[in-house]
Amino acid sequence: MEKLRLRFQMSFSTKVLLPVVSIMGLLLAITVWNVNRRLNQQFQTEAARSLATADAVFRNSQKIRRNNLLLRYRNLPNEPRYKAVFQQADPPTLKDLLQDLLGEQGVDVIFFTTQQAEMLANAKRDLLIPMNEFEATSALSTRRALAGDEQVDTIRVGERLFDVVSIPVFGTSGNLIGALTFGSEIGETAAQEFSLLTHSQIVLLANGRVIASTVPNPESHQDFSAVFSHCSAMTNLPAAPNNVLLGEEHYYCSAGKFPSLGGDEPLGYLLLSSYEQSLGALRKTQQTLLVISVIAILIGTGIVWVLVRKVTQPLRGLRDTAEAVGRGDFSRRVKVASRDECGELAEVFNRMTENLKSSREQLEMTVETLKTTQAQLIQSEKLSGIGEFVAGVAHELNNPLTSVMGFSELLKRADKDPQHQRYLEMIHKSSLRCQKIVQSLLSFARRHQPERKLSNLNELVEAAVEILNYQMRTSNIEVTTRLDPNLPRVLVDPHQVQQVFLNIINNARQAIEAHRPNGSVKISSEFAGQNARVIFQDNGPGIAEENLSKVFDPFFTTKEVGKGTGLGLSLCYGIIREHGGTITVRSKPGQGAQFVVELPLVALEETQAATPPEKAVEKPAEPVVRAVNGREGKGKKVLVIDDEEAILQMVREALSEHGYEVDVARDGESALQRLRQKPYDLALCDWKMPGLNGQQVYERIRASNPTLSDRMIFITGDVINDKTQKFLEERKKVCLSKPFSLTEFRDAIGKALAIA
Repeated sequence: MEKLRLRFQMSFSTKVLLPVVSIMGLLLAITVWNVNRRLNQQFQTEAARSLATADAVFRNSQKIRRNNLLLRYRNLPNEPRYKAVFQQADPPTLKDLLQDLLGEQGVDVIFFTTQQAEMLANAKRDLLIPMNEFEATSALSTRRALAGDEQVDTIRVGERLFDVVSIPVFGTSGNLIGALTFGSEIGETAAQEFSLLTHSQIVLLANGRVIASTVPNPESHQDFSAVFSHCSAMTNLPAAPNNVLLGEEHYYCSAGKFPSLGGDEPLGYLLLSSYEQSLGALRKTQQTLLVISVIAILIGTGIVWVLVRKVTQPLRGLRDTAEAVGRGDFSRRVKVASRDECGELAEVFNRMTENLKSSREQLEMTVETLKTTQAQLIQSEKLSGIGEFVAGVAHELNNPLTSVMGFSELLKRADKDPQHQRYLEMIHKSSLRCQKIVQSLLSFARRHQPERKLSNLNELVEAAVEILNYQMRTSNIEVTTRLDPNLPRVLVDPHQVQQVFLNIINNARQAIEAHRPNGSVKISSEFAGQNARVIFQDNGPGIAEENLSKVFDPFFTTKEVGKGTGLGLSLCYGIIREHGGTITVRSKPGQGAQFVVELPLVALEETQAATPPEKAVEKPAEPVVRAVNGREGKGKKVLVIDDEEAILQMVREALSEHGYEVDVARDGESALQRLRQKPYDLALCDWKMPGLNGQQVYERIRASNPTLSDRMIFITGDVINDKTQKFLEERKKVCLSKPFSLTEFRDAIGKALAIA
């Protein structure tokens, strides 16, 4: 990775030149693109304006052409020499007249139609014009002329376009006798005239076929139909200019349609304006601009490179001097060759070197001080999930422990066999031990406010050993203690100090497990002058000599990745130092490790001023086996609500032998149903149950039977949180924590029944 980094490492010159050249190239590309876009927009705008003008000229010319035809032939049937012939309607004479008119009027087709829409005579200049098709195509304009209206139309006959004029013919008496129709072809000649007028190329189309064209490239005629269709589909006609490539020449193209009475055939035209010369000029401009820009980039790059070399020359001298200073040679100085920024930098560097030289000894002392005062990380909060898990375990253990303790007491009263009595006593003591372990776990997992009070270090050691007893036993590690019973109390935060002891013992267990199949941990306490000392000695692998000075460093660990954070001993160090004590380690590889914790003792008057007198701790008394009084609960009805079958049976047996009438319910709904069927003097309810919990059951009973709610006792195997504690205090309710002895149980019942 380091070789790859060095390979791609760039010099300062490259770092300057690369962005400069990149920016110049980017500016060139933006300039070329912008010029090209602006010129194309200008070309298109000019082409649109030119084609719009050409289209207007074309349409106006076509309109003038049709109007001239109409004006030319409008009064022709009223001339005397023609009127008589039309009146006679003699076909041979009429045909001769039409033939003369064909030569005189300069039209291509002429025919006369009677009032009955029958073509009576015709004449045509080109023999290839099919008269029957011409007559059929112009029939619409002819019919309108026979109706008395002059009409002008544009039609297609075969592969040819014609302007058609139909004039009504009236007799001497003013009656309509027929219609005279003239046809003038729109062909190559007309296309050339239109091209001269519009200053553009003209293509005339009919039904997708080219009728006439002024485009010099005849091979492109086959493309005009597709171009006309595309332009017609893109926008309303006349169309906006479109780019068209015909052969090797570029055109802007606009399309339009001839006005037609039928409107069923696409008769249209294309106006094309070549911009090949403009495009060539644009390309030459682009090439010229590109060449000039490349030359400018090369010249600019050379100038920047020279300037960068000149600027970096004093920097290289500064680099060499900095390397020498980094090696410890504080006699080196940078030569000040100018009064610019580089010169100022050299002066500042020289002053910095002087300061470094004068403060080196102080810095070394500071480093030594920092090594001896490690960063102290105090864990402010334990994971809430651990507390919830421990609380759940306590609840699950307290329920069966209650049954075990209760049934053992019942059996002690029922079975008088001495051997059985001894067995029952062992069962009861074992359950009390389990209760103590659970309480220790809860005490350790529960959050505590920082609080210092007089504490017995021996008791804290024993509590830590008891918490880790199972892990040590299953790991084949023997824990032996030799604690001085006369060790006085010390003023500490017991929870924090217990955490230190737990951490040290657990670290010893992990080290032994990784080193040997079994081992031992010896813990002793003793006086050490004005201190109380606790010594932890294990027979694990020990600590390497080079790591002894690092074990209390934050994040230092010799464990595999993912198996340690390196914070445990650092936290221990911080806690003990905060208490004014010391924690030290001694070890030799292969001979285990010894951790020594010393905490200062305080004078009696100081402890009295620092903390209030400590209340005497009452140790749990041995259960007193009271004589059974069968009349104690005579006439008293008790309802017991709990989801644990064993507890229900134990409570029923314990109360029934004293004369109580006991009913049980396994959930809140069943209990409320029993209360509706039968009155009770006392109710015992578990706090945490499936369905309705204890508080919800209480609220229901309070609403229906306030007297019974006053004589209601709660029992729980869970941890009582702040919300539950507040509820119990406000309602002044008794809550028995599982496991409880039968004596405590009967005392609570007696007090509840004594309530008026």
